[in-house]
Amino acid sequence: MTDHPSTYNGGAGATGEIDWDDRASIHLKDDGRGLLDSMKGLYRGTLAEMVRHVMQMPETERGNYVIQKAGDHRLDLHEIAALAARPDFPG
Repeated sequence: MTDHPSTYNGGAGATGEIDWDDRASIHLKDDGRGLLDSMKGLYRGTLAEMVRHVMQMPETERGNYVIQKAGDHRLDLHEIAALAARPDFPG
């Protein structure tokens, strides 16, 4: 798994591809971030696994979570859904 920039709004990063095997974690949307942010992750795995996990949650709960992409930024529900809808998503 690498630490290079990934996706914004479900689009590919600088390489033109999504690194589905990159590290990611699921966080509560409003967990306060801060110095110990990495310790607040609820689930950890690959980006593909975390997207799949969020999309399998009940629709009413999905908006409570974000995916923290390693070395990059937080993906909100809009971005997570866009990634899950991509034809190359390993679902």
